[in-house]
Amino acid sequence: QVHVEESGGGLVQFGGSLRLSCAATEHTFSPYTMAWFRQAPGKEREFVSAFLWDGRTVYYADSVRGRFTISSADTKNTVVYLQMRSLRADDTAVYYCAAKLAQSRRDVREGSTYEFWGQGTQVTVSS
Repeated sequence: QVHVEESGGGLVQFGGSLRLSCAATEHTFSPYTMAWFRQAPGKEREFVSAFLWDGRTVYYADSVRGRFTISSADTKNTVVYLQMRSLRADDTAVYYCAAKLAQSRRDVREGSTYEFWGQGTQVTVSS
């Protein structure tokens, strides 16, 4: 069973920066596709960003493009980062890291296709 764990959340002021980390404990033959999702109070979970198994393709939600950057620390994507800049109040949410081994670009933004999930880390942006 793959264990996924996030870290790096916290309280930050409006316009500030924060970096989230995600680690998958099990090293596999195939690289993971790793993604970040978030859920704000009273809202549905939404896709934030993904780093694909091919080692170079990234996806962003329109709401974070240009402010957030996803990166990987290794070729199997067992550790990924989400650098968040110019944070706004509407970025406040619990951020979840998710991983999957399936290699498809078609459903990268669909949370239901991810097999492994972390517990989440709270990000709060104060005004």
